[in-house]
Amino acid sequence: MPGDALLNRLRSFNRDAFPQYRQQFKTLVEDGQHPTTLFIGCSDSRLLPYLLTGAGPGELFLVRNVGAFVPPYDGSHGHHGTAAAIEFAVLSLQVERIVVCGHSHCGAIKALYEEVPAEANNLRRWLELGRDAALPVVPTPDALRRTEQRAVVLQLERLMDYPMVRRRVVEGQISLHGWHYVIEDGEVHVFDVESGGFVAASVATHSGTGPYHPYVEHDGQVLSDENPETGEKF
Repeated sequence: MPGDALLNRLRSFNRDAFPQYRQQFKTLVEDGQHPTTLFIGCSDSRLLPYLLTGAGPGELFLVRNVGAFVPPYDGSHGHHGTAAAIEFAVLSLQVERIVVCGHSHCGAIKALYEEVPAEANNLRRWLELGRDAALPVVPTPDALRRTEQRAVVLQLERLMDYPMVRRRVVEGQISLHGWHYVIEDGEVHVFDVESGGFVAASVATHSGTGPYHPYVEHDGQVLSDENPETGEKF
């Protein structure tokens, strides 16, 4: 693409793509946005929410960050974009579902097992939001895949600490969905509470359920380090 590639793409959008959606955008401006889904996904360039879901303009309220992590609700009222987006989506937009979508070959998950660059102070602290999903093993491809899925469930559990989310989940106004996108297969695996694991969407009977605590994998591995009967730490 000659010249300024980004400028050419902007012009192409206005000339070729926008006319197809002109009326739809006009309606969205006049009537406001009413997305039904809050999609919390990793910032990875290979994760394409609109492509995965077939959604059009106005359907998804998107939050992208490193690892698709959810910060804790601690009442500190800090400057945090993801927490603010969750509150806005639930309280103002009144979304009906929240999707947390991780993916295969996630750099954030891999970083949980590696050294973080010295200058990456914010990244180092941010990665702690996925620390409890890490396994005490050498990070093999299988261990990384399991950690990616465990991290998704961890974020679903953390969402339940947001009072406005918990209240609406209990009242049946919001459903939580955990997804793990396998990039090389083009397959999304959805979390199933009943089996305690992830099921390929091609054979699943639903689009994901959550939250679930503790998260027990098929091999008996528990997400938390608590005794599920007594709540005591192992």
